[in-house]
Amino acid sequence: MASSLSSPLLNLPLSSSSSLSNYSAVGAITAGACWRSGGRSSRGRTVIVNANEKEEQGKDSPAFNPFGFVTDNPSSRSAIQLPESPAEDGNVGQVLYRTEDKGKDYGSYIRSGEFVWFVRETGSPDSRRGTIVFLHGAPTQSYSYRVVMSQSLTWKMSDAGFHCFAPDWIGFGFSEKPYAGYGFDYTEKEFHDEFDKLLGVLKVKSPFLLVVQGFLVGSYGLTWALKNPSRISKLSILNTPLTASSPVPGLFQKLRIPLYGEFTCQNAIMAERFIEAGSALESLASYVLKLEKADVYRLPYLSSGAPGFALLEAARKANFKDIASQIAAGFASGRYLQVVPLLRWDKPILIAWGISDKYLPQSVAEEFQKENPDCVKLKLIEGAGHMPQEDWPEKVVDALRVFF
Repeated sequence: MASSLSSPLLNLPLSSSSSLSNYSAVGAITAGACWRSGGRSSRGRTVIVNANEKEEQGKDSPAFNPFGFVTDNPSSRSAIQLPESPAEDGNVGQVLYRTEDKGKDYGSYIRSGEFVWFVRETGSPDSRRGTIVFLHGAPTQSYSYRVVMSQSLTWKMSDAGFHCFAPDWIGFGFSEKPYAGYGFDYTEKEFHDEFDKLLGVLKVKSPFLLVVQGFLVGSYGLTWALKNPSRISKLSILNTPLTASSPVPGLFQKLRIPLYGEFTCQNAIMAERFIEAGSALESLASYVLKLEKADVYRLPYLSSGAPGFALLEAARKANFKDIASQIAAGFASGRYLQVVPLLRWDKPILIAWGISDKYLPQSVAEEFQKENPDCVKLKLIEGAGHMPQEDWPEKVVDALRVFF
């Protein structure tokens, strides 16, 4: 006759003949919890050990982790998952404490109008070679330009380099992230208006040099240039959607799906995964950001839900195809600017294109150049992907030095 046992977790009666199988079922139910008395925690998983199998404790069996898609990332494991020793278990607060001061190279907070921007600055207002403004794309931040900006200080002409600014767009990076409906709705016009105000606060003199990269807010940098051609002396474009046929990455498509987008935007490692996926070099099985870089791209999304909801709102307000079509038509030769009647774009443009971009094929840059070959020069950057300023900043610096 089978004797009766008791589950230490749920106090359920178990028969000795079926204790092992039922015990395993209890273990599966509680795999997401950390049960110290009946099992032990190992990095990124919980292992339940039967009392009659203590001698087998060295043979860990990974339990099902429903949130593995968030934590099982090469550049994130050591920051997010738990260490071997339970006494050293990490949490979000400890990760934030370790990374909160990272990634603010050359930066300061500047109030412009109703909002506070985080702006990186190198060089001096007295720089004789002029001012360069660097604009990032979504879902990243101006941190991607830190090396390019620091190297720009060595560009010498008459003992003077460039004066450089790289702001985090409102809602991104370390800039203020207002909730939609409270003074900022994340529309193209609002981004343009606030950028205009920021240039005034920074006392950027026109015309200046503009460098733009990336999706969404990166594209807004180009549409701003189309509306203000007299304020630009030269324009450099790093990997950015430039034609009506430019693909839209899956991230932005997911963000536009009701409810699913709300979950997607709260993935703390969204930005670093976006960078890694867009810069997967053919010579490598996978591309992984170094942890010290991944920490910075992750930090805003890990600190609060506001950056994710800002990205969500901006993605849903944007019409990606229309914006790309506007850019393609606006910079084409022989066409009047639709946004500024009786004006044609005639300023020099350099496209510095990472050829290993997994989001935007090289044909996008080539097609764009063909539409205005007199103004547009194309420089292909080998070994760089979607963010050449992050993947190979030295090559970007070389291309900009010759162009500027």
